[in-house]
Amino acid sequence: MSEIANCPVCRMDNTYFDGMLNICPDCGHEWTDDEANEAVAKDSNGAVLADGDSVTVIKDLKVKGSSMVIKRGTKVKSIRLTDNPEEVDCKIDGSSIVLKTCFLKK
Repeated sequence: MSEIANCPVCRMDNTYFDGMLNICPDCGHEWTDDEANEAVAKDSNGAVLADGDSVTVIKDLKVKGSSMVIKRGTKVKSIRLTDNPEEVDCKIDGSSIVLKTCFLKK
């Protein structure tokens, strides 16, 4: 029996195969194995992101747990993709930060 991947929406591992689809009982999401392999990081305009890309922040972002604000127009160099296609890891002003891809443009 093959291992079923975690849910691509909620990332929970309580998934099962019902004969045609993989199902997550936690969030109700249903997907095929082909859909799970297509998770690709995309910026706010739909451009595909890759490790090492440079991006620009499109909105002022408050950093949780800090008084730091990342201003709109800040250029971020050498991003690193994470396991979650909706997030990238980067360094801004010497601090390692995870940013959502919906606030970035290539």
